[in-house]
Amino acid sequence: MARAKPTPTTSPARNGRAAPKQPSRTFGVGALSAVAAALGLGAALFAVALRKGRSLTNPAEHAAPDLAADAPPPSARQRAPDAFRPDPTAPVPPELRDSLRPAIGPAPSLAADRGSMASGSQGTAS
Repeated sequence: MARAKPTPTTSPARNGRAAPKQPSRTFGVGALSAVAAALGLGAALFAVALRKGRSLTNPAEHAAPDLAADAPPPSARQRAPDAFRPDPTAPVPPELRDSLRPAIGPAPSLAADRGSMASGSQGTAS
């Protein structure tokens, strides 16, 4: 039986030298990735430079000293300012009365009740 010739790892020789190796495609992909990363970094730096001139706070917002990092923790005796306390004696408009009624019936749940069918039929025969 004849043996198969092993395949050479390099191209056939020309004039006694090995043929030059072709550049791999991974170099192109790597170069493209590097260019994309450089463009992304440049865009991020440009955006930061644009924002640096602007104020980071919204002028429509008001200061909240009770939420500051150095503010003491609130105690049970502190109350909200009068302007932020709800008025329990305020009249409720008729169009909002239904939305303020207490919920009746079972609380919603993700688990099915025991003994109920997934299809919703209660064992009625057709």
